Amino acid sequence: MSPITPTAARMTGAPGNASMSFDERYRVIDSRDSRFDGQFVTAVRSTGIYCRPSCPARTPKPSNVSFFATSAAAHEAGYRACKRCLPEAAPGSPEWNLRGDAAGRAMRLIADGVVEREGVPGLAARLGYSSRHLTRMLTTELGAGPLALSRAHRAHTARMLLVGTDLPVSDVAFSAGFTSIRQFNDTIQEVFEMTPLQLRARRRRALTAAPGTIDLVLPHRGALDAAGLFGWMAAHAVAGVETATAETFARTIALPGGPAWFEMRVDETGRVRLRARLTSLADLSSLVARARRLFDLDADPLAVDEALSQQPQLAPLVARIPGVRVPGAVDPHEMLIRAMIGQQISVAAARTAMSWLAAALGERTDVAGSPAILFPTMAALAEHGPEVLRGPAARVRSITNAATALTSGELDLGPGDDGAHQRAALLAMPGIGPWTADYVRMRVLGDPDVLLPGDVAARAGAASAGIPADAAGLTAWAARAAPWRSYLMAHLWYAAPVTSSWRAPVVGGPDPARVAGARRPTPDIPDPATGTENPS
Repeated sequence: MSPITPTAARMTGAPGNASMSFDERYRVIDSRDSRFDGQFVTAVRSTGIYCRPSCPARTPKPSNVSFFATSAAAHEAGYRACKRCLPEAAPGSPEWNLRGDAAGRAMRLIADGVVEREGVPGLAARLGYSSRHLTRMLTTELGAGPLALSRAHRAHTARMLLVGTDLPVSDVAFSAGFTSIRQFNDTIQEVFEMTPLQLRARRRRALTAAPGTIDLVLPHRGALDAAGLFGWMAAHAVAGVETATAETFARTIALPGGPAWFEMRVDETGRVRLRARLTSLADLSSLVARARRLFDLDADPLAVDEALSQQPQLAPLVARIPGVRVPGAVDPHEMLIRAMIGQQISVAAARTAMSWLAAALGERTDVAGSPAILFPTMAALAEHGPEVLRGPAARVRSITNAATALTSGELDLGPGDDGAHQRAALLAMPGIGPWTADYVRMRVLGDPDVLLPGDVAARAGAASAGIPADAAGLTAWAARAAPWRSYLMAHLWYAAPVTSSWRAPVVGGPDPARVAGARRPTPDIPDPATGTENPS
C-alpha cells in the first residue's frame, strides 16, 4: 500500500484504510482527534518522524504529510516514532477485524506472536501462501512485509514493558520476542531514537505490581461498556478456571510456554489494566493480544455508535449503552467446546456442565499464586469426554468428535482463519449448526458483522426495541446495521429481559450468581439427536 499523499488523494480518491481520504485524515490531525489514534499514522517529511493523529505538535503543512496504515510501513519508509506522542502506545486498528482478507488475517496472527514462534514460513502456511508471495502481498497492501510488521509489533511490546514494568532490560528484550540484546537495542534506538533505558526513564509514575506479576495498561479508544463486559464474564465464568466480579475478570490459560494467569480490570481513571503471571515471559505478547480480543479493545465505538444510532429503533439502545463491546475468545478451541455445550441449555446449566468438565479433566496449576484449573485440553476431552459429559448421546458424540478433530489437526480454529472457510469447516462437523458456527466466528475472529437471527434472546430484545422479531424479518431489517451486526446483537441481547440482568452487578443489581440461571441465547440449529430445528 502506497502512502496517502495530497497528490495521491487527488489522483485516486485515496480511500485508504477506514475509507478516509487525505483531506479527511488531515482534518483529523488538525483537530488532534484522539479517537483516531491507532487507525493510521502521520509521517512528516520535513522532520522524518511519524505521529499518532492526536499528536500535540504543530500541524505540518499538507505538502509535507503522508499517511500510512501501519507504523511498520512508516519504519520501512525511513521515519522514526515521535518522542512526544509515542504512536506505538496507541490502541490497535479496528481495521484488522473488519478485514477478512489475507492482510487482516495476517495482522491478527502477527499480533498473536506467530512470527516469533513459527517464523514467516509458519505464518505463510497458516494463510495458505508461500513466504515470498505473502511478503509481496503484505508489502503491496500495507507497505511492509511480515518481518517488518512483526518487528514493529515487538517494538510496541518492548515499549509497553519498559514503561509499564520493572523487568530487567534483558527480560524485556526476550519477552518482546527479540532474539538478542543487540537486536533489541538497535530496534529501540532506530524506532524511538532513544535507548531502552532512556525510554524507561520517561514513565510518569512508580510501579506497584507484586513481585512476579506484570501490570500493564491496555489502551482503547472511545467509550467502554465495562458493565456489559464484566457482567457477561460473571454470567459465564467456569468455576476453578475463571473468577469474575462486578469490577474484575480473571482466569488461567494454557499458552505455548506453559500455564498463565491474568486479570482484567478498569482502574479509577477508566483505563483497562492487565495483571498477569506467566510461566514464560515470551508468551506475554500473545497474552496481551488475546486479552485485547477478549475485551474487544481495538473496536472503534465512534464508528459503531454513530452508524447504529442512525436507526430510530437503535438510537435509544446506543444512548443507554455507549461503547458496547462484543466479547472475544482467548482460546479458539475452548470457545467451540463452550458454544457446543451451552447450545440449548440455561446459563446455569452450561456453567455447571463446564465446571464439572474442568474439575474432572482440567490440569491443576498454581501459576495464579493459589490452586487453579486449566480448561481441559482437547486431547483429554477427546479421550475422556464420554465419561464426564452429560446429555443426549448424540450431543456427547458431537462434542468429543469436535475435540478429536481439533487434536488431530483435521479441524483447526484461530484468529487468522478465513471466515467463510471456518464457517464451512464447522458446519461440516456433526452436531454443529449455523448458530454455533456463526457464534464462534463472532467470538474467535472478532468479526463485527455477524447476525444470529435464530437467537431467542436477540429476538426478545428486537421485539422490545420495535424491530421485527421473527428470524426472516430480523435478518432483512438488520441489513441496515451492516457492517456492525455483531454490535447490533450485543444491544439486542442487553435489551432482552433475560440477559439485561447480566449488567446488574455493576449498576447496583443482584449478584451474578443469582442471575446465572437465566436462559442463555438459544440457537436455532439442528438438534444433533433429531436433525430438526429446535430453538426452544
